[in-house]
Amino acid sequence: MNKRNLLQLAGVASVVVTLGLTAHAQTSTSKDPAAATAEARVSSGDRELMQDIAQANLAEIDTGKLALEKSQNPEVRKFAQMMIDDHTKAQQDLLTIAQSKGVTLPTEPDIQHKTLATALKLLSGNTFDSQYISRVGVGDHERAEKLLDKTIKETSDQDLKAYAEKTIKGVQHHLGVAQGMENSQKK
Repeated sequence: MNKRNLLQLAGVASVVVTLGLTAHAQTSTSKDPAAATAEARVSSGDRELMQDIAQANLAEIDTGKLALEKSQNPEVRKFAQMMIDDHTKAQQDLLTIAQSKGVTLPTEPDIQHKTLATALKLLSGNTFDSQYISRVGVGDHERAEKLLDKTIKETSDQDLKAYAEKTIKGVQHHLGVAQGMENSQKK
């Protein structure tokens, strides 16, 4: 290639890069106006509450699936299936609210819940069952109940408040079932 062809090629490449960067800048800064307006209506505190609730739902679903794989106890397996079913529904309801407000929810559990799941994977038999019921069934539902109660008291978003008021009843039911199972395991 001669010098003239190289200069032409460099010029064309420069134009292509400039056009590409300009197009990228325009698409990455332009937002759907409705989504931007919806997002602006959600406070950072409400956004954080939604994300924390989503993390709790995702953790219950994941550890429920783990319990179905590892447990041989029919009661534990029944509880795990209830966790998967109920928290999947709760997550779908929360996702609907979040999407209507332009809020992005996490798609996997946080590091704390991942660590717990990893620890549970190392267990088997009755040890797995008792730890799953104690740490997930009781512990996580106690924390979820506090989180939903905080949401009811602090949120300024009426959709999120209604969601928390509805969901806390299910969480309290799960907690009661888990506490009953934990007490019967101790006997």
